[in-house]
Amino acid sequence: MSCYWCSIALFSCPYYSLFPYSISESIKTNNFQFYIATYVHSLLKKRQHKVQRERERERERERELLLNHINPKIHSFPVDLMAMRKEAPELAERSSSNPNKPHRHTLSFYSPKLSFYIFSACVTLFVVLHIKTLQTDQNPTSSLWFHKHQRQRVTTNTTSTMAEKLRQAVTFLPLKDLRYAGPAALQGHTWFMSSMYDKQDEEGGAQYQQFPSPSSHGRLLCLKGRDNHDGSWNSYALAFPEALPHNTTLMKGLTFVSYNHYNYDNIWHGLTAVVPFVSWHIKNSCAVPDRWILYHWGEIRARMGVWLGSLMEATFSGAPRVEVFDDVEEGRAVCFEKAVVMRHNEGGMSREKRLEVFDLMRCKARLFCNVSLDEQNYKSTRSVTKRIGVTLFMRTGPRSFKNDTAVIGIFERECAKVDGCRLMVAYSNNLTFCDQVKVMSLTDILVSPHGAQLTNMFLMNRNSSVMEFFPKGWLKLAGVGQYVFHWIASWSGMRHKGAWRDPDGDTCQYGEDDRRCMSIYKHGKIGHNETYFAGWTRNVIDEVKTRKMEEAKMAIPNSNGCSCI
Repeated sequence: MSCYWCSIALFSCPYYSLFPYSISESIKTNNFQFYIATYVHSLLKKRQHKVQRERERERERERELLLNHINPKIHSFPVDLMAMRKEAPELAERSSSNPNKPHRHTLSFYSPKLSFYIFSACVTLFVVLHIKTLQTDQNPTSSLWFHKHQRQRVTTNTTSTMAEKLRQAVTFLPLKDLRYAGPAALQGHTWFMSSMYDKQDEEGGAQYQQFPSPSSHGRLLCLKGRDNHDGSWNSYALAFPEALPHNTTLMKGLTFVSYNHYNYDNIWHGLTAVVPFVSWHIKNSCAVPDRWILYHWGEIRARMGVWLGSLMEATFSGAPRVEVFDDVEEGRAVCFEKAVVMRHNEGGMSREKRLEVFDLMRCKARLFCNVSLDEQNYKSTRSVTKRIGVTLFMRTGPRSFKNDTAVIGIFERECAKVDGCRLMVAYSNNLTFCDQVKVMSLTDILVSPHGAQLTNMFLMNRNSSVMEFFPKGWLKLAGVGQYVFHWIASWSGMRHKGAWRDPDGDTCQYGEDDRRCMSIYKHGKIGHNETYFAGWTRNVIDEVKTRKMEEAKMAIPNSNGCSCI
């Protein structure tokens, strides 16, 4: 482009009519070119003024000659007509040929000196413009405004078109994929968001999905529907932030999306659902969620159980806000700025990672309930090596002891035989969350029938002991679920000291090995064996006493686990 203007400047210089254009282009180029153009323009102006003065003098002579020709008497000096012809030959010639035709003067602007100046200026201007052209060619980022504006307009139109195509390509799929109903519902990609696969940042870490992320190619998670009876009516999709579906609500901040195959009211099932979120929280600089979305079989749930909600409030330093999309118009999608999805509970996590989680929740729960002061007061009155807290955590109704008084008496007698042993009896159904935290913080040996209340064991100090009791029929018919408190004892750093199973109980009409009998045995009550209970209790108390004395000698500090304060 610049070469073109260089050529124009070079070949148009001898013509005055083209110089204003050259000057204007020179001004756009740079200051040096402007000075050259100004200099050339001044030379032309001077030449123009000189020509105008000569033209005026000649016109004056013509008027004098004309007056002398008409009335020579008014002149006081003789007029030589031949001299007049010599002075104005062109006038005489034009007058003789056509006296009525207007006169036209032909003047020559030719001057060797002026031509040299103009030629020199044009050559200089050409060289400067050519250098500018070379600089422009060497810098590909510089371009004329027109080309830049044109590219921007084309890019904007292309981007808008692509965004609309991506928006139209967003496809919502059912949250609960019925093709994977049955045993496959909990395996691999599960039937919840079945097209997605989980990832683990490290071996033994939580299995999760995060949006946006490289695995989602930068796309956000979008959900649609709030059905609480059939999860297949709720749906999900992924969309780019620049191409969200029309009429979409974008929720800012961090969202935790939890899938639980069971429910959030039972404290055991609820706890296992939130464990991976706490693990992610620890690994990601203690990030706190702005909201929770709870699903059971793809069906939305409006709340957590009271105990679980209190634990999450303590862990994340704020009451959990459970989103149910009440403010979203039916049929409209909701997308999330950042979302973390868990659907395998604590599955796949190593024992070390689970210990981290339970240590943090224990510490945060004690801070939340302000129990550290109570525990310190208790320690100050008794030697730590002698203090042994035994707690009977009783139930009412199904799986309770048939004779609470007899069982309490057995443990009272055995505890009284050991210096520093203190027995507490508590019923889980009439304790608040913080009451349970306080009881567990003072417990070294937890004695309780099988039930969700045993989930509180992780609130005890590490290496505390657990004694569990079952009604008749559970060993053969209850399945693997009867061992869940063995598992949580291991995950939270406790010591499960075994279980006593009542050999006596209700009679089943189908035979003791028939699976239909489990509906009878599940809610059965538990008897007692005084001799066995006394010996078992004595052994566990002695073991705890020995362990605490060894820990005191080795000066092993208790781990508070508060990594996110």
